[in-house]
Amino acid sequence: MKIAIDTRPLVSGDSVRGIGVYTRELVNGFKKSKKGFTVLDDDFNSKEFSKFDLIHFTSFNPYIVSIPFVKPKNTKFILTIYDLIPLIYPAHYPPGIKGGIRWILNKYLIKKNVDAILTISETSKKDICRFLGVDPNIVHVVYLAPRDIFKPISNTSILYSIEVKYKLLKKFVLYVGDVNYNKNIPGLVKACALAKLPLVIVGKQAKEIESLDLNHPELRHLKNIDWTGVVRLGFVPNEDLVAIYNLATVYIQPSLYEGYGLPAVEANACKIPMVLVRSQCMVEIMGDEFSYCNSDAESISKAILNPNRKNKLSRIYSWEKTANETWEVYKNV
Repeated sequence: MKIAIDTRPLVSGDSVRGIGVYTRELVNGFKKSKKGFTVLDDDFNSKEFSKFDLIHFTSFNPYIVSIPFVKPKNTKFILTIYDLIPLIYPAHYPPGIKGGIRWILNKYLIKKNVDAILTISETSKKDICRFLGVDPNIVHVVYLAPRDIFKPISNTSILYSIEVKYKLLKKFVLYVGDVNYNKNIPGLVKACALAKLPLVIVGKQAKEIESLDLNHPELRHLKNIDWTGVVRLGFVPNEDLVAIYNLATVYIQPSLYEGYGLPAVEANACKIPMVLVRSQCMVEIMGDEFSYCNSDAESISKAILNPNRKNKLSRIYSWEKTANETWEVYKNV
């Protein structure tokens, strides 16, 4: 079976986000297990699709046409959809007229051309079936995993060097991720102020707040936030990020809604105290042994002072498992 994987997320702005992590780790997992496949990068031509028995498209945006219009007769199309959060919060992710038309077109093309959908949680699967109206039997849940680099660090000299490099305080709350509406950044910032602990945010978007148009519907929730006491580090390489996780007093996953919540799983792999805001996905991914708080600032601030110190997840996650389960979908589609 000739298989091709769309790796365009690795050469776009998604390369340092969850989509890039997924694509990179999936490709590496296939390479480690010596599975044969072809990479389709920015230069691929749809005329070449007929050369393959199966093509896996690894990114999806409901408001951007994400599926080819033409599908060769004997080629299977697989599509990964991480979440449909823009459709859950339409007031904060307005599609506009063109985006609305593209969403209708995406739904048509998925039903016409896609043979199987991969997603990253049962929570996302329910949303996909509801919004797209597809048969649940073609939607397959394959969980993500923490990358191997994320683990406890006992070498104090490594930790100290990162502490100095980023001018970190001895005690701080950590959040890693974007600043989209569903991430609940206003609640997070206010909660840390109430708890009287400095907040450190790792992520490109937070670093660039001053250059963004906060009147845009997708960013309006960030207006009037008092960033006093918040350290915004921007993008941080994994080699440094693992040390920052280890240095944190507590990690918070404040999201109102998630498709998976990869930073929470990676923070947990580093064995640090955690605060988790209750959402359907977080309970699914992290499990029942963790305690969860409400999404308001006061509840989060109280949880900061009494974080989770149990680190046992509900199931075992590994990228080897992710790659193997994905390959099984390829074989059975």
